[in-house]
Amino acid sequence: MKMLESCPILLSIVTSLLFVLLLLAVLIRNNGWAALLWNEIILQKITNFIMAQSKEERILNFVLQNAVKGDPQSVVDTIDKYCSQKEWAMNVGDEKGLILDKILEETKPSVLLELGTYCGYSAVRTARLLKPSARLLTIEFNPDFAAVAKQMIEFAGVQDKVKILEGPSETIIPQLKKKHEVDTLDFVFLDHWKDRYLPDTMLLLEHGLLRKGSVILADNVICPGAPEFIKYIRNNNSFECTNYPSHVEYMKVKDAMEKAVFLG
Repeated sequence: MKMLESCPILLSIVTSLLFVLLLLAVLIRNNGWAALLWNEIILQKITNFIMAQSKEERILNFVLQNAVKGDPQSVVDTIDKYCSQKEWAMNVGDEKGLILDKILEETKPSVLLELGTYCGYSAVRTARLLKPSARLLTIEFNPDFAAVAKQMIEFAGVQDKVKILEGPSETIIPQLKKKHEVDTLDFVFLDHWKDRYLPDTMLLLEHGLLRKGSVILADNVICPGAPEFIKYIRNNNSFECTNYPSHVEYMKVKDAMEKAVFLG
């Protein structure tokens, strides 16, 4: 009799849990912040604890086991496969990657700067399109990410074109001219902390690193968003801006990239 009496209570609990799970699934699918919170904090910490390995190390191992060594396109495709089918990661991704490719092909840059190396995905993607004499400097604050990226770049065979600069962007940018022999930059890819987009752009201007025609391409200007950067760049007569609507990497959540051409 007691079991029968408890059945409606159990059924109510199960139904409530299913509803919560369904609601969470909908939020993750349609809300950028919910998706980032779930993938980057909750799910990642649980998986890292179980696997005793970081997500970035898992991505690298998957590439080492499944991609073709010395083939940057194979490395890019393998990372996309892992991140779309197994674990989400904050690469520029396949959809926005095509926007990056198009702008690189139009710009034909010789000296490039990337802010936010992460696992090396965009560095490899970029390097595969560069002419032999071009060079990409990529800044990464996190030493663990930098170590993974170094192996990824070497496995892809693009280490002659890509150099990782480890440390905070606000320290490295002022050193680019003297320490890294940069005159001016043809192309800058912003894909690090979103609250650093504006101050680092100001540093590039302050230190004379942009020339007439230099291109800045900023990722994730909607999700998570970089409102201060967007407000500044669009209201500055020294820049000509173009917005490229897209989606958060490996998701259906709306996002965009912003291209800003420096007019001098």
